[in-house]
Amino acid sequence: MARGVIFEWEGHEYAFEEKGADWYWALGIIATAAVIACILFNNLILALVVATGSGALALQAAKRPREHYFAITDRGVVIDQNLYLYESMLSFAVLEYADETMPPSLSIKTRNFLSPHLLIPIVNHDPVRIYEFFLAQVPEGKHHESVFDHLIELLRL
Repeated sequence: MARGVIFEWEGHEYAFEEKGADWYWALGIIATAAVIACILFNNLILALVVATGSGALALQAAKRPREHYFAITDRGVVIDQNLYLYESMLSFAVLEYADETMPPSLSIKTRNFLSPHLLIPIVNHDPVRIYEFFLAQVPEGKHHESVFDHLIELLRL
């Protein structure tokens, strides 16, 4: 354990769900219909955007999550090589899910423009202890799933 590290663990950035051939067929049919509609309305640029976006979506859906290093230190939170200082954090919450296969998560809202919301799975540690430690560092806030989170869940990404 490095100096200043209170908690550390490794975990996946998201839960991977294997997609069957029917998921990719449905994506292909919907994308093809959208591209044809764009072409019929003489909007070739939108057709290109839809085709490119559909390809990117298929690639993202097939990608397995990589494992990240997480640490809570006396100065802030470390994700891989990035340190997020407590001073840059607006609020936090510890989220527990009804689905028991999903680990609890530490949700942090930051002032960082490029990463305003951090969602860190808590693996092999007591979420109550992490909550108690964080409460002394950062104000607690209400954190709800965003529309984007619901869309990802709906598309099973």
